[in-house]
Amino acid sequence: MKARLLYIDNLRWVMIMLVVSMHAAVTYSHLGSWYYMEDSPVSAAETGLFATYQATLQSFFMGFLFFIAGYFVPGAYDSKGPGKFIRDRAFRLGLPLLFFVFILQPVAIYCIGLLHGEDVAPNGFTGLYSHYITSGHWLGGTGPLWFCEALLIFCLAYAGFRRLRGKNRPEDAPEAAAGTAVRSTGMNTFPGKARIWGLIVLIAVLTFLVRFPWPNGTSFYNLQFCYFSQYVAYFVAGTLAFRGGWLAQFTSADGKYWGRVALIGGLLFWVALLVLGGAAKGSLSAYQGGMHWQSLGMAFWESMTGTAISLFLLVMFRERFNRQGSAARFFSANAFAVYVFHTPILIAISRIMSPVQAPLLLKFLFLTIVSILISYALCSLLFRKLPLLRRIL
Repeated sequence: MKARLLYIDNLRWVMIMLVVSMHAAVTYSHLGSWYYMEDSPVSAAETGLFATYQATLQSFFMGFLFFIAGYFVPGAYDSKGPGKFIRDRAFRLGLPLLFFVFILQPVAIYCIGLLHGEDVAPNGFTGLYSHYITSGHWLGGTGPLWFCEALLIFCLAYAGFRRLRGKNRPEDAPEAAAGTAVRSTGMNTFPGKARIWGLIVLIAVLTFLVRFPWPNGTSFYNLQFCYFSQYVAYFVAGTLAFRGGWLAQFTSADGKYWGRVALIGGLLFWVALLVLGGAAKGSLSAYQGGMHWQSLGMAFWESMTGTAISLFLLVMFRERFNRQGSAARFFSANAFAVYVFHTPILIAISRIMSPVQAPLLLKFLFLTIVSILISYALCSLLFRKLPLLRRIL
């Protein structure tokens, strides 16, 4: 099973590299929220390129991580039982989350203030930390580890569902874990194109509705509910994919079809949405939420493009990258540690680079590559060797 699923490991570390890339892009584009954003003017052309890149990433990369995580949840629950399953998830997700909230987040805030030459607190780091705790700011101090928080909630919800449901039914036996092409009944039936398009529409409608109370760009204690319709749907789809053995059943033709949908349909729809919706003239508020056709169009574009890219990547990696050499094994082993630690590393590098006069797109590319390399180096040589961290990273 491990050898057969190497492509899933490869997908996971590629997605985490894209997370680093996204945060590097926000540093220069000012599109989105991040700890440090360089105070440099961004041209209209640069804004358009950054927006296209970031919106495309956002359409699939975090949802894809939830799908991958969801795929392994049923098997883990089956083998460990509810108690051990919950303890294991609390350890693997909860401890890194707490480490970030109570250590890395306040350290990052303090260092940003120092880099800006600001007096961040009257009593230095001690004063800042005290205010961070007593003010309740730590509740939203999850940074990129919001993913662990959300995934932990999803896993607890899954465990609760399984407990209410009772013992596994015969068709729930983990036979699909071996990758056999099982065409199950009911919800686990292998999804053809019609069902997938139905899922795309469902996610789009739910996203459109959710963005009435939580428009794009808003968050609740660092949880961006405007994207959670996709996250929940992909997590559930991952659990069903495990039961039904879906990953082995998508064909090369399926991958090519969804690749065309993503490239041709996604690109044409994106251009039309921007031109007809007023984005080219700077009118962006209608895309963020509310009773606007632009908001519905944006929700549909995200759902269609994200689903199409995800399915294309699943098939492509299964057929072409279902193996690991020494480099891929290194990237896979250190991927989660990089996800945890890349924030202060990327902030420091981008701050050091700020005096450099160069095109923003070039600085973005350089920041992405250097941040990935240094993050992997520090995680493999230092952080994952520390006694208190190596068990949770």
